[in-house]
Amino acid sequence: MSEADGRVRVIESKVLSDDWSLLKKTVFDLRRADGTWQRQQRETYDRGNGATLLLYQPSRRRVVLTRQFRLPAYVTGHHGMLIEAPAGLLDMATPEERIRAEVEEETGYRVGTVRRVFEAFMSPGSVTEKLFFFVAEYDAASKIGEGGGLEAEGEDIEVLELPFDDAMAMIGTGEIEDGKTIMLLQYAALHLFATAGETSREAAFDAHAD
Repeated sequence: MSEADGRVRVIESKVLSDDWSLLKKTVFDLRRADGTWQRQQRETYDRGNGATLLLYQPSRRRVVLTRQFRLPAYVTGHHGMLIEAPAGLLDMATPEERIRAEVEEETGYRVGTVRRVFEAFMSPGSVTEKLFFFVAEYDAASKIGEGGGLEAEGEDIEVLELPFDDAMAMIGTGEIEDGKTIMLLQYAALHLFATAGETSREAAFDAHAD
């Protein structure tokens, strides 16, 4: 039984659009903390769940990211070119299967073992998507293609191999503004590129994740 059971009564659910993804309007009653019921309505955008992964190389303190055009950022007045970790929708695959394929398509790196580190709802006020976060090591031998994404899906992706410290600095300068990428880089700062004095904190996080 979910925490919301007994607190929500759906009155009506209507499909507004089912083109790129599913947009629905839902009217529902929500029981407030004082026991009273309040009628509300919300729109939800369902594009399925996704996965994202940070490629990192601890010996050289480097990470692989991508840069591509994002229309939703562009229509807000942003230039639209976002630096991101590779990511993609699951499309009926497992998170592990999907992220291996996405990383290879976008970056040209083939990864074997991937490690799931956490999962999160990225915009729960309106979007249903849950994102699964992974990390994986890479080296020169794992580069088997140019990457760039799939032209048939409108992708035109630039591959960036950056010093990790430069990538972290780019969060502060505003050059990296993508939420999932910031989360993965912060995780890397705490756990993947941690100093010897921080290893106990890393072990504690990994024990909790397991």
